[in-house]
Amino acid sequence: MAKYAHMSELEELVKTFGEAGGDKSILVREDFAHLVAGGHKILSMRAIDGIEVRAKETDTGIEAGVRVLEGTVLKNPVHLCFGILRKEGIQTIKMNVQIEKNASARFIAHCIFPKAEKVKHIMDAVIDIGENAEMIYSEVHYHGFHGGIEVIPKAVVKVGKNGRYFSDFSLITGRVGKLGIDYTVKAGENAIIELMARVFGHANDRIFIMEKVMLDGENSRGIIKTRVALEDEAQAEVTGITEGNAAGARGHVDCMEIVKDSAVAKAIPVVKVTHPLAKVTHEAAIGSVDKKQLETLMAHGLTPEEAVDVIVKGILK
Repeated sequence: MAKYAHMSELEELVKTFGEAGGDKSILVREDFAHLVAGGHKILSMRAIDGIEVRAKETDTGIEAGVRVLEGTVLKNPVHLCFGILRKEGIQTIKMNVQIEKNASARFIAHCIFPKAEKVKHIMDAVIDIGENAEMIYSEVHYHGFHGGIEVIPKAVVKVGKNGRYFSDFSLITGRVGKLGIDYTVKAGENAIIELMARVFGHANDRIFIMEKVMLDGENSRGIIKTRVALEDEAQAEVTGITEGNAAGARGHVDCMEIVKDSAVAKAIPVVKVTHPLAKVTHEAAIGSVDKKQLETLMAHGLTPEEAVDVIVKGILK
């Protein structure tokens, strides 16, 4: 059963959601669970069999809980849509997600701020993935071109025995503004973790990414993969931390940053092993656009500007 309110604001957010690549039909389909919030207003909410969705409004945002019941394998993704359509405002999302034993769910989150001039979006999530359970989480940001936005997503994730957690954060449309990612994932026995972040910074954008994977369970696996492109006077600092704390644990940190103009990039890969039978590796690459790639594309008729654009977009895919 869906709950709807503030229809004019909902319609405007859904319109922008469609422009950002979202499927507007999911709000009316009864086989999709969803939660939509504009500022601190709950605009639409639906639960389906096998999943509980609850939410309440606060002074600055919402508090929400999602629980996928034991043994449930959701056929369709759960859609989350959060945003502020005004030029100014604050949105604080506190999210608690439980994926119970033997359950599986995919989440697609769209965060929409098309007019932001003085906006702050804070996401604070606690995620618990049970034994043999799986969660796939994709978060796509759609920003305008003013740059007056601060995005602060924080998540603490616990993955149980044989559990799987895959996360993909993307902010490549519009100005970044200020971004401060802080993710920590704790992996149990045989758990598999994949964290992906893709960000394109422009003008005076400031990007800080800190992702940490703690491989605490035997034979757990983890990879942190970050792709950042910077131009103009944008700056980025990326820290990827992986700890191998159990026998058979395997982890890898992979960071690539491309800079042009006066942009500045910094990568800090941190690997730590506390068990003699664990292994963690890392690689970090920072540089300008590859000269050979540039020449090859120009030989096919692209201008230098077009060739650079193709290369930058390529690493962000």
